[in-house]
Amino acid sequence: MKLVKDIVAGQNTVTVELMTPVAEAARRMAVRGIGAVPVIDGGCVAGIFTERDALVRVIAPGLDPGATPVGDVMTAALVVADVRETCVVCLERMRDMRVRHLIVLDRDQMAGVVSMRDLMAADLDDKVDTITFLNAYVSDVPPDLVNRRS
Repeated sequence: MKLVKDIVAGQNTVTVELMTPVAEAARRMAVRGIGAVPVIDGGCVAGIFTERDALVRVIAPGLDPGATPVGDVMTAALVVADVRETCVVCLERMRDMRVRHLIVLDRDQMAGVVSMRDLMAADLDDKVDTITFLNAYVSDVPPDLVNRRS
């Protein structure tokens, strides 16, 4: 089973500060093709700003993205993962908490961010490996073993 640390290893996590305007955070997210950025305050993770935050808390109420700091509209109640957890455990947490991104911690320090897409791809890779192994096993069953089943 793949661990979440395998996904965030070597990840260059994009972050924003509390006072970063929403428009700038959205530009950074668009350039990197990501749906969320951790929000940093004094070197610590204060929250996460997501596409959903932009839509529900900025665009829908008609706030000015150029003048609204992410700290005012971010999600402050973080859902986190530990680097030693499996991708399956993290997927279950996301489902239960109804979120699409987890901040990954390594001994209380941010190690990266994983998305539901990242975890589903890792889970699919594990399943493909298992199917490949099982197909090879079934194909290589010794003939005397096949005859015993009959």
